[in-house]
Amino acid sequence: MLLDFHSEIFSWIRGGLFVLFVYHFLIFFQNRSKLYLYYSLYLLALSIYFLQDVVSGNFKEIYLYLNFSIQFLAYAAYVEFARDLLDTRTHLLRWDKYFEIEIKALLLLAVLFVIIQFFFGYEFQVKAFTIVSPLLTIFTLISYYIIFTRIDDNSARYFIFGSLIYVVLANISFIEIFTGLEFFTDFGVQPMFFVYLGAILQCIIFSVILGFIIKRIEQKSKNAEVRLAVKLKEMEELKMTALQSQMNPHFLFNSLNSINNFVIKNEVEKASDYITKFSKLIRVILNSSSSTTSTLSDELGILALYVKLEQMRVTGGFNYIVNIDKKLNLDKIKVPPLFLQPFIENSIWHGIMKKEGEKTIELTIKKDQNNVLCTILDNGIGINKTRIKTPLSERRKFFGASATENRIRILYKNEDVHIETKDISSGEKTGTLVSISFPIS
Repeated sequence: MLLDFHSEIFSWIRGGLFVLFVYHFLIFFQNRSKLYLYYSLYLLALSIYFLQDVVSGNFKEIYLYLNFSIQFLAYAAYVEFARDLLDTRTHLLRWDKYFEIEIKALLLLAVLFVIIQFFFGYEFQVKAFTIVSPLLTIFTLISYYIIFTRIDDNSARYFIFGSLIYVVLANISFIEIFTGLEFFTDFGVQPMFFVYLGAILQCIIFSVILGFIIKRIEQKSKNAEVRLAVKLKEMEELKMTALQSQMNPHFLFNSLNSINNFVIKNEVEKASDYITKFSKLIRVILNSSSSTTSTLSDELGILALYVKLEQMRVTGGFNYIVNIDKKLNLDKIKVPPLFLQPFIENSIWHGIMKKEGEKTIELTIKKDQNNVLCTILDNGIGINKTRIKTPLSERRKFFGASATENRIRILYKNEDVHIETKDISSGEKTGTLVSISFPIS
């Protein structure tokens, strides 16, 4: 039974591998994941390789050229599959470079062995393979050790287990080169049976791993959807109460629109992260909304949350630098809630957003005699160009800054309050500087 390649057990294994190939290839067409592409190519190569045992005539001659080359191609697809399955580009960044080299070497060997057959014949291929095969086995075993010790994941362990089964059984079959065919046939078994057995056991284990991965992804997706639903419900509640807050309505609208864009793009993690920060910011604002003043320390905390949200929205992000004079006691300085936010928003959306390259906003708070001096410096296009390029409907967005000026003047009864906005563009350098000076309370 184990001597005849046409027997049921050999036929079942060949058929099983081909069915697995078709199944995973169809999955690849559904989700376009390279993981399934590489695995299906590996299964296809194995299926073609095992057909050599049952073909005859001209096809048998073709396999003299393709026998070892198909093995190298199968192994190359296997390595690519392993890289995607185990995410070695993240977990094994340095070792992943060796995998890339190995794949290129295998593809080169696949071509080289065809050339060897053409010029030197099959026997020379066998001799060359006896040199290459142990080297590949040693590298493979070292790779398994690296994976086992550095990737703490059940998928990695199952992968190594399934792979070792195939490596051990395939090398049992490889002994035929040294012992001769009779050593195996005397026991009533073909040497290739061990390769068949190792291949089907390995592929069954790999298919189980892929099943676990699919289940894990579905579970994560469900959990993310639940979290997002909770966050969205929370957002709806906050949206109603946020209208009572003192925050710029323009910013609220854009924030909600950003969340909507994340959801449309199916960027669940980004949407969840944004909503979490957004919710925290709204809560802080609502907690302080009952008072007409807040401390400068609290104001900077709220402002930091706001800037983090804007950095997520702005393509490429921007640098936000804060310099605080150690002579100031921020907990004792009273300011209107969110008095800096409109100026920072103007710097972002009317300054650095329209600039190419690195974007920076620098907030400096220092003591200037008996006053607190707050300066907001950006390297945007400059306030003069902004006013020229901005239509009348857009200019109304500067109202928040104007309203803030009035709130500061009212708080300090217009005593020694100075607010100035000037364009500091000169030559290739561009930007806007806002200075806000008010008494130390």
